Amino acid sequence: MAPPSGRVLEDEARHANRSWWDLDADDYQDEHGAFLGDVDFVWCPERLREADAGLLGDVRGKKILELGAGAAAGARWLRVQGAKPVAMDLSAGMLEHAAEAAARSRVSVPLVQADALALPFRAGSFDIVCTAFGAIPFVADSAAAMREVARVLRPGGSWVFSVTHPMRWIFWDEPGEDGLVARNSYFNRSPYVERDEQGRMVYLEQHRTLGDRIRELVAAGFVLRDLVEPEWPEGHEEIWGQWSPLRGRLFPGTAIFVCDLPA
Repeated sequence: MAPPSGRVLEDEARHANRSWWDLDADDYQDEHGAFLGDVDFVWCPERLREADAGLLGDVRGKKILELGAGAAAGARWLRVQGAKPVAMDLSAGMLEHAAEAAARSRVSVPLVQADALALPFRAGSFDIVCTAFGAIPFVADSAAAMREVARVLRPGGSWVFSVTHPMRWIFWDEPGEDGLVARNSYFNRSPYVERDEQGRMVYLEQHRTLGDRIRELVAAGFVLRDLVEPEWPEGHEEIWGQWSPLRGRLFPGTAIFVCDLPA
């Protein structure tokens, strides 16, 4: 008997995104590595840094999981601040860059290759789970990912994550004037999928509305403490994909959800 279609989609998405990020890891780091740094925690292309925002609170002595950590610059920054971080990513290619950056910076953190829907940690293992654009947009079942995060958090712990602002779904991913025209329905949850010539999925990114995200969080047991929509800062002229000064000064490009798991 064939497995449920939802499982097929999730397995296909997992394989596609692992392969995508493995193949793209070098180019991604070449393009964005200097922006992200080796030992820094940057939440978004608007260049909001955890050192300034303090969304995680006092991290000293805290056990922290950086989910979808990429090259793990955030986890290394947390280590320097006195936290006890673990960096996890699905992509071996990204984790290779994490190991190289650890050697350069001489700041090491444990690296784990794993899936956000099956976190290889005991219940209540962490005080904080966080991610800057990692994991959540790329899994087919983000509600299940929220439940996994809740499982590995201790009661009273925090879950803080940034994603592309859901209203960006309305517009094409263009940094210029073409990206200022509303063309898509905000309410269309169909994922963005790329396929190869054989029809195999090679990339998936999904869309949820702000309401969808809040419902996922509440269903997993979280309380939303804040929703941060970073403004584009003066003097920041760098373009990162669809993020640009033109668009950033008109509407938000990032949403950061700051959540707590009740004690």
